[in-house]
Amino acid sequence: MLQRLTINNYALIDNLDISFDNGLNILTGETGAGKSIILGALSLILGQRAESRYFFNQQKKCVIEGQFKIDGFHLKSFFEENDFDYEAETVLRREITADGKSRAFVNDTPVNLTSLKQLGERLIDIHSQHATLEINDAGFQLLVIDAQAKSDALLNTYQQRFKQYKNETARLKQLTEENDKAKADLDYYQFQYDELEKADLVADEQEQLEQELYALNHAEEIKRNLLAVAYVLQDSEAAALNQLKEAAQQLSNLSKYNPQIEELHTRLGSTIIEIKDIAAEVENIEQRTFTDEARAEEINTRLSMIYNLQKKHRVTTNAELLQIQDDLSGKLQQALFGDEAIEKLQKEIAAIKAELQKLADELSDKRAKAIPAIEQQVVATLAEMGMKDSVLKVELSTVADFTKTGTDNVRFLFSANKGHAPGEMSKVASGGELSRLMLGIKSLIAQNTALPTIIFDEIDTGVSGEVASKVGTIMERLAANLQVITITHLPQIAGKGESHYFVYKDNESATTYTRIKKLNQQERILEIAKMLSGDKPGESAIQNAKELLGV
Repeated sequence: MLQRLTINNYALIDNLDISFDNGLNILTGETGAGKSIILGALSLILGQRAESRYFFNQQKKCVIEGQFKIDGFHLKSFFEENDFDYEAETVLRREITADGKSRAFVNDTPVNLTSLKQLGERLIDIHSQHATLEINDAGFQLLVIDAQAKSDALLNTYQQRFKQYKNETARLKQLTEENDKAKADLDYYQFQYDELEKADLVADEQEQLEQELYALNHAEEIKRNLLAVAYVLQDSEAAALNQLKEAAQQLSNLSKYNPQIEELHTRLGSTIIEIKDIAAEVENIEQRTFTDEARAEEINTRLSMIYNLQKKHRVTTNAELLQIQDDLSGKLQQALFGDEAIEKLQKEIAAIKAELQKLADELSDKRAKAIPAIEQQVVATLAEMGMKDSVLKVELSTVADFTKTGTDNVRFLFSANKGHAPGEMSKVASGGELSRLMLGIKSLIAQNTALPTIIFDEIDTGVSGEVASKVGTIMERLAANLQVITITHLPQIAGKGESHYFVYKDNESATTYTRIKKLNQQERILEIAKMLSGDKPGESAIQNAKELLGV
């Protein structure tokens, strides 16, 4: 249930802090005082979109925070699935900056708006006078039946299988299209694959061949320069090795006089050994370097073939050509063995479809069995609210294909008057009748779902007198099982509440503010008396208000 709501910088509200009670909470106030503004702020922490133009102060951010008591409502699994920190007293917060940026939090953990909305739908059901349009929606009507049938677990299983069925059906379509294309292009794929296979490609072959060809094309230059290096190092009269050896001899003669000279002699000896190795390697490479026109021609031919293949397939490396070869192999396998894969998938889909049909039939059976109770209970509730001649007819029919909710199509038909055949509710019911019908249906849903809070925003539109009292009684009965918050202009309903909040405009300063206060008993008597007779209620209105409050 909603325990506390704080609103900062929204519409006419600069700062508001409201604590709600269990049972039936009543909100009253003049039209335009800000009752709907409070609901608008609440909707923000339930995931609705926000606009900064509704800020009280455009220079400050808007912050809405709601504290909810949620233990006992089976929400732990939802928190675990969404990686939220579960708390018995959970806080939802929404922050919106002046430039329109929005942040949402659940127990101080940042969440996206979709997750916030999904959680909000499990905490509060807001029903406004405009929500009677929802009653004509087939999805809502089916939800009513499923709530009465207690088919949530079965529907969840069905929807999991339905998703699997749709995914596998889509995969079959894609596989069939790929198989048909593979068969049509079989000869083309085979030719391309054979060409690449015949090439016998190696991933790093191109780089090695290009390096070898480069060396062959410059063999004479390489050989000439290597000979020059060998001459400088060891073959000339002033060869580097000869001069280093002479220097080493001089150091050797002096080493007995100075330990540092001995160290230099050792280092020079190592250098001489290294130079000898370099000279030997130079000679070795020079002897292996020669012009081989036949090998160069062979490499040119091989590289030309590789370049042509790369150009043909619009790639630049052998590794990419090898990947294309693998892909072609897969397409050939698809063409040759695709029918088997399709047949296997078709059998899997048939098995899923059979299970899906069984689940859909079970859903239909549970729904059909729940319909009489829905018709009877809603009509009984309507009779309490002065609509004793009402008839509600729920029609359930079967559709040709599977849908997300099964194979059922539902239609609610209604008549408020004796002798008139039930028809579509939007065409045969007045606004007041629709409001009472919706209240009857919401009462039924509340008996079968673990919803912490329901809010009625002037659902009593179009009713008055004794009927209004009956509507209040229904809300009072609802409040025995869940928290009910209702905005009303009717004293008969206001008198039924356990807690009464008065919303008003504060015009004492230069700026108008929306305020709210919880009324004590005397204040409630006066407020209800004003609702009965105006701003200056007489003694009879005061007495009538006391009677409505039972004091």
